Amino acid sequence: MKAVWLEDGELSMREVECPSPPPGEALVKVLRAGICNTDLELVGGYYPFTGILGHEFVGKVVDGPDALVGRRVVGEINAVCDECPACLRGDRSHCERRTVLGIVNRHGAFAEYLTLPCANLHPVPDAVSDDEATFTEPLAAALRIQEQLPITSGDRVLVVGTGKLGQLIARSLEPTGCKLKALGRRAEALALLAAQGVETLTANELAPRSFDIAIECTGNAEGFELARGALRPRGALVMKSTYAGELAFDASALVVDEIHLLGSRCGPFPPALELLESRRVAVADLVERTLPLDRALEAFAQAAAPGVLKILLDPSPA
Repeated sequence: MKAVWLEDGELSMREVECPSPPPGEALVKVLRAGICNTDLELVGGYYPFTGILGHEFVGKVVDGPDALVGRRVVGEINAVCDECPACLRGDRSHCERRTVLGIVNRHGAFAEYLTLPCANLHPVPDAVSDDEATFTEPLAAALRIQEQLPITSGDRVLVVGTGKLGQLIARSLEPTGCKLKALGRRAEALALLAAQGVETLTANELAPRSFDIAIECTGNAEGFELARGALRPRGALVMKSTYAGELAFDASALVVDEIHLLGSRCGPFPPALELLESRRVAVADLVERTLPLDRALEAFAQAAAPGVLKILLDPSPA
């Protein structure tokens, strides 16, 4: 089968053997897969990975339990042991022996087929298109914030960054009724959020110390400083991006202001699928372009360009 292979920081298209699912796993034919910033950072050396990239996908089960065969599914990316202390206390996404689809010791979704544990797979409602379903994993990650922090209508919440992740986070927060604003630089991205009912602003319009919660989605030092400066004392700063390099910040100021610093990662799939099915979170306007899998190197180059939203790969034969 065709696959996008990463090795020593170099991407290539390869013909590889189709995977065979081990016990407890299913073989999934990939229908769509999305390129995200983590994929780009892996290419840049964020984490030493060799193999097939990709973790945002929708596919059809071709080998597995009868209840799943023939169904469209999306998949949670952490394959866990269910035996380590983290698993036993319910922190499955922090399993000490986990493999992670297209990120840690497990081939990913930029291929014609993949395997995942059956327990990781979630059927996709008929009303959700393939393109929309590809957003389930990042939308679930956005919803993780609301699992970690109760957000109410009285909270003043700032989303810093209006790229792919920032768009989903802001859209997932809008139904809470919180006093939400999204900060970005690109007029096109701000306009997309404004069309979804989200109030937007730029950095020069940001009043310092005026928010209860700030969510940093840029993955760079400038975004972190903007988010930090926007918080009132005892506010919460949510770090939602992976950082390819080191991040320097004034730790003393965090202590003096008693800032709650919170990392946030993978989230719940069922409510993400429910939001997509009900159309309470719209994502179709976030698809920049869909390219066939054999043009993946071109797709990666486009995805890395400033301001580009979601690039999807279609593994179906041309």
